Amino acid sequence: MRPLRLPTDADLDDFERVCGRLAGFDARLTFEWVDGWLTGLAAAPESAQPADWLARLTEDAFERAFADPEDHAEGLRVLEDRLARLREQLDPERLDDQPDALWLSPLLAEWTDEDRAAIVATGEVPAEEAARLQTGALWAEGFGEGFTLALAGWEGADGVADDEEATAALRELIDHLGVLKLAPTEEAYGRHLARYYPDQDPPDRDALLDAACFAVQDIRLWFVDHSPKPETRRVAPTPGRNDPCPCGSGRKYKKCHGALA
Repeated sequence: MRPLRLPTDADLDDFERVCGRLAGFDARLTFEWVDGWLTGLAAAPESAQPADWLARLTEDAFERAFADPEDHAEGLRVLEDRLARLREQLDPERLDDQPDALWLSPLLAEWTDEDRAAIVATGEVPAEEAARLQTGALWAEGFGEGFTLALAGWEGADGVADDEEATAALRELIDHLGVLKLAPTEEAYGRHLARYYPDQDPPDRDALLDAACFAVQDIRLWFVDHSPKPETRRVAPTPGRNDPCPCGSGRKYKKCHGALA
């Protein structure tokens, strides 16, 4: 297994620059949202090619932002490189070998109480909506959309849909991402803490982010465990040269299909 490649400052700057240009044509395409979307794609069981995922991710924003052919190629390279890094972080062999290690490293924009107060003061965002501006919220939102699209054509192993225990386990993993999109004042947020942290002090934001990253790693392994298994190919033994040919001709194998072999 290859050592995990860490992104350089230049890699991160390039990714933020590409997403900044995309956001000029579609405001939702911030670096955090796009990183979450690509993480959802990396966690899914199928390895889609750029021709399949680029338009779904950006609609027409990429073609508008990177109309020049050389510019287009460079922008695509940056997105492909980020997706490749995420797939390395979510490599099933790596995750299975060290299940207690946190390999996933998302790109997040940090929100503080001061940031939320400042944006409410502008009058552009109501206080209730601003309360959802939490670190990792946009990333989790992007993850949900990318993951859902990646699964659109997936056909799991026979019986997975009817396996209540397996589907419940997957829903619980997804819960740890869904909570990132909630404000701490919402009832659903409180129910999540009561369910998953009943005998503990309420986790801080960093602990919830770590739980979400571990959940993504476990989601990747969940699909490995529940992917369709290839059918076992049964090969009939080759008859002896003087045995009757299995085609039923009545001739010896060496003078019938054995001669063709």
